[in-house]
Amino acid sequence: MKPHFRVCVAPLLLAVAVAAGCGKTEDKKASTQVAARVNSDEITVYQINGILARENVNPEIATQAKRQILERLIDQQLAKQQAIEKKLDRSPNTVQALEAAKNDILARSYLEQISLAQSKPTTDEARKYYAEHPELFAQRRLFNLEEIAVQPAAGLSAPLKEQASKARSLQEISEWLKSKQVKFAENRGVRAAEQIPLELLPKLQAMKSGEIQAIEGGGGLYVVRVVATVSSPVDEATAAPRIQQFLFNQRAAAAIASEMKQLREKAKIEYVGEFAGAASAAPAAAPRPATTAEPPKPDQAPAPNLEKGIRGLR
Repeated sequence: MKPHFRVCVAPLLLAVAVAAGCGKTEDKKASTQVAARVNSDEITVYQINGILARENVNPEIATQAKRQILERLIDQQLAKQQAIEKKLDRSPNTVQALEAAKNDILARSYLEQISLAQSKPTTDEARKYYAEHPELFAQRRLFNLEEIAVQPAAGLSAPLKEQASKARSLQEISEWLKSKQVKFAENRGVRAAEQIPLELLPKLQAMKSGEIQAIEGGGGLYVVRVVATVSSPVDEATAAPRIQQFLFNQRAAAAIASEMKQLREKAKIEYVGEFAGAASAAPAAAPRPATTAEPPKPDQAPAPNLEKGIRGLR
């Protein structure tokens, strides 16, 4: 009876062992995250996907992009291995750079946490913003502009505006600026409404084709000639997601500014040496998280019959 039992059980145990072995192999194959091995180091799929997400790669070219990222990581790993072999990781400059990178990453992580804790703008908030800014959406235009960016100087604004009001071309303004030895730069191009600072946009909207004006705003002084404009409205449904993102970015930026203000008020900050008088100076802007406040941009591209912009009003 016992020999028979052994004969029956042995094949069963063997089958279980084989099945278990196959399962482990398949599980290992399925769960592996290794994309490449560089000598004794591994590069993971997680690393590649993280870079892919940060670079905001178009899904249509994701496969090709992954391969390119992997090649970059291989080169990086090879260089890193050589640096360690040559003990460059112990040099003062490298140690300082690593510490600076660590500080930056930690600070940004904290600010990112504040940003992500903010509530998402509602549909009603997006609808309100759309209604309050027709120049960006319902009445959106593409501006074909000629521009002279002028270096600001005391007493220049008033006479420049007077010259612009009677000039028939920007060439006349250029010659006048040269005679006054004022530095300037000339530009020409197409700018969509959302590419123009909001404080300047209403002034451009009110200008007619061929009109020349000297405009102050956006931290600069400009003489602008509107060559032509093209109506390019954006409907509310198209604009809503971008408006919500823009409003969220604004909210996050305000929350971060408030948090940094409170932290400064609570902290003991002592300026020493050559910076002893810096206490009254304005504090530096806090490091920005990945989400930053930028004007909402429609998905529509500029009309192809208009010249591509070089540089516009800033």
